[in-house]
Amino acid sequence: MIRSFALAVFALSLSACGLSPMYAGGSQGAVAQGLAAIEVAPIEGRAGWLVRNALQDRLGAAGSATPRYRLDVRLDDQLQGLGVLSDDTVGRERRILRARYQLVDLQSSAIVLDATAGSDAGIDVVSSEYATIAAEQTALENLSRDIAGRMATQIALTLRKGQ
Repeated sequence: MIRSFALAVFALSLSACGLSPMYAGGSQGAVAQGLAAIEVAPIEGRAGWLVRNALQDRLGAAGSATPRYRLDVRLDDQLQGLGVLSDDTVGRERRILRARYQLVDLQSSAIVLDATAGSDAGIDVVSSEYATIAAEQTALENLSRDIAGRMATQIALTLRKGQ
C-alpha cells in the first residue's frame, strides 16, 4: 500500500516538473521534421566527408523533407606528437577534431545557431607504420561520428527551443 502510494506521488511530481520528450511525435514530430529539413553543405577533406556522412545519417533518420535550413561546417583536424621516447621518436599521438558550425535559415538567411564541437583521441605509435596509420584513421572515423552526434544534439535542442 505504502509502496504504491509512493509510486503515485513520484509519478505526479515527475509530470509536474515540465519535462517533455525531445522527439515527441516520433518521425512526425516538430524536432524530427526540423532535423529532416536540414541540408548539410559539403565539407572539405576526408574528415569533412566522414562528418558530413555521419550528420546526414543522424539528421535524416526521420526521412527527407524540403530543405528549410543549411548547415555550414568548418573543421580543424590536428595530429600532435606526444610522449617523446629516449631515442627521440614519438610514442603517443593525439588527434584533435574541432568543428565550427552554423545553422542558417534558408528563407531569411538568419543564423539560427552558431556553435562549436570538439573531441580528441589518443593513439599509440607502434613500430609498424601500417598499424599507426590504421589507428590514426580509426580515430578520425570515431571522432567524426562523435562530433556529428554532438552537433545533431545541439541542433535538435535549438530547434526544440524555437518551436
